[in-house]
Amino acid sequence: MLSSVLLLLLISGAQAAYYGAVLSYYFGDVQPFVIPYHFKESGSSCQEVDIWHCGGNCTTPPVYAIDESRNEWCQKTRVDIYNSYGPNTFTYQHSVGSSSWIENRNGIVQTRVVVNNDLRNRSDINKPNSTPQTTIIPLVRVPSNCQRNINLLVSDPDGDDIRCRYAAGSECNICTPPSVLSVSSSCSLSFSPTNSSNEGPYAVQMMVEDFPRQTITLTDGNTGVQEVKTSSIAIGSIPFQFVFRVDPAAPSCTEGEYLPRFLPPTPEHGAQIFTNVNQAVEISVRAEATQADTTELLFSGPPGSAKSSSGSGNFTLTWTPIAGDGGLNYPLCFVVQANSSSSVYQSDLRCVFVTTGNTTVSHPSTTTPPQTTTTLTTTTNQPTTTTTPPQTTTTLTTTTNQPTTTTTPPTSSTPNATPDPGPNYVLALDAMISTTLLMETDSATIMNLIKEELKRQGLTSDITLKLLSSRLVGVTTPAP
Repeated sequence: MLSSVLLLLLISGAQAAYYGAVLSYYFGDVQPFVIPYHFKESGSSCQEVDIWHCGGNCTTPPVYAIDESRNEWCQKTRVDIYNSYGPNTFTYQHSVGSSSWIENRNGIVQTRVVVNNDLRNRSDINKPNSTPQTTIIPLVRVPSNCQRNINLLVSDPDGDDIRCRYAAGSECNICTPPSVLSVSSSCSLSFSPTNSSNEGPYAVQMMVEDFPRQTITLTDGNTGVQEVKTSSIAIGSIPFQFVFRVDPAAPSCTEGEYLPRFLPPTPEHGAQIFTNVNQAVEISVRAEATQADTTELLFSGPPGSAKSSSGSGNFTLTWTPIAGDGGLNYPLCFVVQANSSSSVYQSDLRCVFVTTGNTTVSHPSTTTPPQTTTTLTTTTNQPTTTTTPPQTTTTLTTTTNQPTTTTTPPTSSTPNATPDPGPNYVLALDAMISTTLLMETDSATIMNLIKEELKRQGLTSDITLKLLSSRLVGVTTPAP
C-alpha cells in the first residue's frame, strides 16, 4: 500500500513571503514502482526557502535554486524518489504547508498545495497514472493598460487530455481567484486592461487535470477490484501557483518599446528541443526594448539549468541532462525583463519543451548529410457510436538518401566517446502505429508517437519531424 507523503515548505524571517509552487510526478518501471516527485516552490529569497521534511518511503536529496530575481523572489526545486510495490486502491493526496502568501489583492493568506492522483493500474498503459508536467516563473507582471494572454505549456506523459481551472473547495484555504485574470480549460490565462485601482499583486491558485481520452479501467493490484473512468472524469490533478502583478500603466503597450520583444534566434513558444543524456543543450534568447534597458532573463526549468548574459538583450540558457533525465520531457519557461526609470516591464512568457533521449550519440562529418523522408498514411474508421473514439492507423515508410562524399574521418562530438565506425544509414523502415487520436486535433501527440517509434527502430533522438499535411510527415536526420 502506497502511504501518503507530507512535504513541508518553511519560509523563515520577518519579511518572508510565499510565491507559489508547482508539483508533479510520473511513474517509471511498474515493479517496483519508481516515482520521481518534482517540487518547485518559491519564496521571497533563496535564504528563506527550505524544504525540510519528507515523510514516507522516499529519499531526502539536496535542494537547488533554479533562479532568483534580485532578492524579490527565489524558486527552488528538489526531486524525491519514492519506491512502492503495488498499485493503491485509494486516491493519493498530499499537502504542502508554509507561511503566508505575499500580501495580495484577492485576500489569500494561508497556503495549501494538494496533489490528487489515482495510483491503480491503468488498462491503456498497464501502469499507474502520471500527472501533467508544467512550470512557471514565480512572478508574472503586466502593465495595467496592456492586454496580455499567457499560454501555459503543459504536457502529459500518458497522452491524456489536459485541462486547467482555478482551485476550489479543499484545494485551498481561501479560493478567491484574481478578479483581473481569467483562465480557460485549454490552459490560457487572459488579462484585459484595467484601471489603476486594481493594480498590485494577486495570488493565483490553479489546478491542472488530466482526463483519459477514452474509457479506461483502473485495477487494484492487491485485490483485483476494478473501476471504470470515462473521458469526463479526471484521473489526477496538480497544483499550479504563482503571483500575478498588475503594474502601473506603461507609456506604450507596443512590444519592443517598453515591453521587451523576442527576436530570432529565440525559439518559438511550444518549440520542442531534443538532446541526449550528458549532452549540453544551449538555448539562445534575444530581446529588445528601444525605450528601456533589457536587464534580466528570468526562467523556470529542470534542475541544473543555468543562465548567462553576453550583453544587453542577449542571453543563453544551458542544461546538461544526467542519466536520470533520459526519456523525459521537461518544460522550460522564461521572460526577459526591462527597466525604465523606476518601472519594470516583462516580455510575454515563453515556454519550450526539452526532451532527453536515453543515450549520448556522435555524428560523422559528411559533405551531404543524409536526408530521410517519411511518408505517413493515415486512415480513420468512423465510430459507430458517439462514445467510441475513432481509430487511427498510422503507417510509416522511410527511405534515406546516401551522402555523396565523406570529407573527414568520422569523429565524435562527445569527449572520450568511442567514434562511430562509419556513417550509418537507414535504407528502409516499415512500421505501423495504431492510436485513437486524430491527426486533425492531436497532431503533436501523434508526432511524438511517430518519433518514439522511429527511435525504437534505431534512429537517433535528434531527428526532426515536420507535418507536411494531415497525411504526410517529413523526417530529417540532423546535420553531422
